[in-house]
Amino acid sequence: MTGLLSRLFPSATNMIRLDHTHVLSTFHQYKAGAPRRVKKGLVNTMCTALEIHAQLEEEIFYPAVRAVTQNELIAKSLEEHQEMRRLIGLLRQMEPEARDYDETVANLMRDVMHHVADEETLVIPEAERLLADELGELGMRMTKRRLQLVGPRSGEIALD
Repeated sequence: MTGLLSRLFPSATNMIRLDHTHVLSTFHQYKAGAPRRVKKGLVNTMCTALEIHAQLEEEIFYPAVRAVTQNELIAKSLEEHQEMRRLIGLLRQMEPEARDYDETVANLMRDVMHHVADEETLVIPEAERLLADELGELGMRMTKRRLQLVGPRSGEIALD
């Protein structure tokens, strides 16, 4: 059952790539001169997507990678997640009219783009090499967990 089901879901690394694509496309939609409501909705979308993505990586993907390699990039990735959460916390407390709102969004974007580049060029290829037979199962677990994380936030997600 597990083999068949894991082939029906995206692999863990493809899921991570899809998340990266989603958040980067949201970044491209953000314009400093956009109306308040648009800026707030895009930032909320970014923040929610990043929070869920980071939690999935930390609970499922990173432990699997750590189990097969001593890659120091996982520790660096966890530090980057903490900085991302700090910026998200600031943005969630700010209004789009705040003097440093756009700068804080730009800092979040910069940090996330750097993080994505590291993951896609270093962490994901190593995971695909070392965990090839497990990526479908990990993807299935990540999909199940995503549904658990998104469920309580569905109203918030719909509004954004």
